[in-house]
Amino acid sequence: MHPAYSDDSLVDLGRQALNVEIEGLRAQIPRLGAQFARACRICLDCRGRIVVTGMGKSGHIAGKIAATLASTGTPAFFVHPGEASHGDVGMITREDAVLALSNSGETGEILTIVPVIKRLGVPLIAFTGNPESTLAKLATVHLDIGVPAEACPLNLAPTASTTAALAVGDALSVALLKARGFTEEDFARSHPAGTLGRRLLLHVGDVMRTGANVPKVHGGTTLVDGLLEISRKGLGMTAIVDQADRVLGVFTDGDLRRALDRSADLRTTRMDEVMTRNAKTVVAEMLAAEAVHLMETHRITSLIVVDARGAAVGALNVHDLLRAGVV
Repeated sequence: MHPAYSDDSLVDLGRQALNVEIEGLRAQIPRLGAQFARACRICLDCRGRIVVTGMGKSGHIAGKIAATLASTGTPAFFVHPGEASHGDVGMITREDAVLALSNSGETGEILTIVPVIKRLGVPLIAFTGNPESTLAKLATVHLDIGVPAEACPLNLAPTASTTAALAVGDALSVALLKARGFTEEDFARSHPAGTLGRRLLLHVGDVMRTGANVPKVHGGTTLVDGLLEISRKGLGMTAIVDQADRVLGVFTDGDLRRALDRSADLRTTRMDEVMTRNAKTVVAEMLAAEAVHLMETHRITSLIVVDARGAAVGALNVHDLLRAGVV
């Protein structure tokens, strides 16, 4: 029979586990010093890839660290140490660096391939919880990721120790990201199929309406004809342009309300008399995400796209951005 636990007891057990893991993470902060910086230098100087390896639970963490490194500007991949001793060690070249994870520092499968790594002259960064372990002593750089206790009440199952390894791996990845000058756009290139990729890689020119779909009238157009143009194009606004299509202003529903408040005659009032001058515009080369920010900042829902001469070449509204997955 399993002992009966109340809901409150189960919540308390979960909180205790989290507190143990938090303490394990706190223990890592003062340890990040010269050795951490040296590990960063090895990765920055590496002309090949960072080969990350680990066995069991450490292997799962190693795989995640490799993925994080690769997606943040540091080419990396995971090699299973058991497979490495049966041929996969050939994936490691003299241009690479190796990052090995082992809480005990005595994982047999990793120690088996260390001589090969040494013969290649490849730098070896080790994450262990035992500075006196064999792996720690053989490593070019050793980072002590030991924790006061595991979250497991038996102090057996890797819990706080794997969390600490993951966090230090993230710290390494982030430090390298910053040192390389890795940008949001670089990150998006590594994630082209995701929402982030769409948000950061799409430009205004990719989503804007062009040609006959761009609402625009000349300054001398009557207000009633301007309203017809707005209705035809369905953007809730129109650009007012000169004979060379250069934007003089815009007219929106807000401008219409203000015109009606002044009892403007729809058939005699000219568009250039009621338009908003110095309107916000964007260029086709601007990131679509920047256009979203401009809309949010100025509380507008549509924008005219202009070229280098200030001529209207496109238009878009928030619905176009929604359909493109930018918002």
